[in-house]
Amino acid sequence: MRKPALYSRSPRGPAMGAGAAAVDLPEPAPVAPPRRWRTALSRAWGSPRVLWSFMLMLALALGVSTWRQQQAGMRAPTQKDIDAAVRHTLATHKLPSATARAAAKIQPSVVLVRAFAQNKNGEEQEQGVGTGVVIVDKGVILTNLHVVQSAQTVKLVFADGSESGASVVGVQPQHDLAVLQAHTVPDDLQAATLRSTHDLMPGDGVVAVGFPFGIGPSVSAGVISGLGRNFKSPEGTQELGNLIQFDAAANPGNSGGPLVTLDGEVVGIVTGILNPTSHRTFVGIGFAVPIESAAAGAGLPPF
Repeated sequence: MRKPALYSRSPRGPAMGAGAAAVDLPEPAPVAPPRRWRTALSRAWGSPRVLWSFMLMLALALGVSTWRQQQAGMRAPTQKDIDAAVRHTLATHKLPSATARAAAKIQPSVVLVRAFAQNKNGEEQEQGVGTGVVIVDKGVILTNLHVVQSAQTVKLVFADGSESGASVVGVQPQHDLAVLQAHTVPDDLQAATLRSTHDLMPGDGVVAVGFPFGIGPSVSAGVISGLGRNFKSPEGTQELGNLIQFDAAANPGNSGGPLVTLDGEVVGIVTGILNPTSHRTFVGIGFAVPIESAAAGAGLPPF
């Protein structure tokens, strides 16, 4: 709503526009005799308010003068002084590592995903644990399709410890991705920042945050090992392409979690690990779906 204009409370006389007629001004009043002026002045000096005002102005003037003298005598800092101050700060204040900063930025958006199904006795039983990442603060979450594919109930645990049920509202089988909608959303839920993968290079540092074997949130760090990789699922039923290869430790339970840069921005969704044995443990090669594909599955605009 527009505010009304503010006007001065001082009285206003008639306007003198370009076409206004001249107005005869009255003769100036005669000046009071000097004796009356001196009498008024002596009365003013006798007022406590005037006397205290004068003393305050005098103190202020002295203070400003002293400050100017001190400023004139101060030496401007040299580069040597600045370097010494920086070294002192670094020696006395431990700064968090780049990995710690990235993990701290993404952690409020990381979600534990638990999938349940009924057993033969009709009892609800946990059948899988994975990770999800919030991409819209109204409770839209990305995870792996294989985490929730056969679940009858999906439950979430947010970073603040609150819990919620969730529904699968979208799937991308070709990328092993699922989009979840939380039924209850924390008031302070934070969405992750997504980053294009177009300028990623092998050797760039990355961090994976998730719940390996349900433990977490856990943090692991490494580098991008390669781009445009293919990966076949352990069952051999599906092959995924155009994946990010990375060497940050990942294990069952990391599936669906975010792979982030050292700036804490999501570039991929962890989807699988390569292991030639049947132990399903990490041997140094993990794969993530580029975030462009994952975001498209959630209906987000392209980068």
